Amino acid sequence: MLKKRVITALWGIPLLIAAVWFDKPLPWFTLLMAIWGLLAVLEFYKLAAGAKVQPLTYFGLVWTLLFILSPYFKYDFAMPLLLTSAVVLPLIWLLGRKKGEGAFLSWVWTLAGILYIGWLLSYFVALRAMDDGTNLGKNLVFLALFAIFACDTTAFFVGRALGRHKLAPNISPEKTWEGAVGGVLGAILISLFFILPTSLRLPLSCWSAVLLGLLVSIFGQIGDLAESLLKRNMGVKDSGRLFPGHGGALDRIDSVVFAGVVVYYYVLLSNVVWLNWL
Repeated sequence: MLKKRVITALWGIPLLIAAVWFDKPLPWFTLLMAIWGLLAVLEFYKLAAGAKVQPLTYFGLVWTLLFILSPYFKYDFAMPLLLTSAVVLPLIWLLGRKKGEGAFLSWVWTLAGILYIGWLLSYFVALRAMDDGTNLGKNLVFLALFAIFACDTTAFFVGRALGRHKLAPNISPEKTWEGAVGGVLGAILISLFFILPTSLRLPLSCWSAVLLGLLVSIFGQIGDLAESLLKRNMGVKDSGRLFPGHGGALDRIDSVVFAGVVVYYYVLLSNVVWLNWL
């Protein structure tokens, strides 16, 4: 298993770096997020089908894509309209079904897939769009991704070596408090790398980098546990087999989407506090 995980990382991480760094002639990172999101939401709906729920898969795929691309929408009413249509249109569609049994669960699962995957992944696209000529957007995405990768990796190895106290035995029996602490330290160390004088440098103080690494790690591990809870409820170990040693697209999105949200709002709130202070 470990060998497969390493091999997948060796080809997956360079591909991800290239997609983040290059944005011409096409927005490669946005395309990657779109493909990843569609594969993940498809796995999400397959889990629902395994629980004998029939989500509106095609509708969910289209609206997931629209949410991922939503940072490109320039009109102020676009997001409220998109969110409203995601809630209302499936209900209208389900009212037309001959059989009403299970309609509410179908609506819930359809909407959950759109919001959990489409809306949360859109924050990464928004982060990448923050480029101001100084590689700010690229570096913010790199921080979010590599902090959560470091968190996952250090949590895995520290947990295996030192883990004694179960973190959430009813949800994910293999996770330990020792591993969780190791994950926090790994994320903080990577975040501190982004204040060094390199091309990846971000306008962060030392304490800001520590706080950001801490938040990314905590919320990333919460996202990981949330998806573990989902899979446990569905009675499956992995959502798919797309990435050998790592599971499916949905398995690789759990902690990542939370990291993107945390970094996005950290930057947004930091700017607001700074402007108010001025």
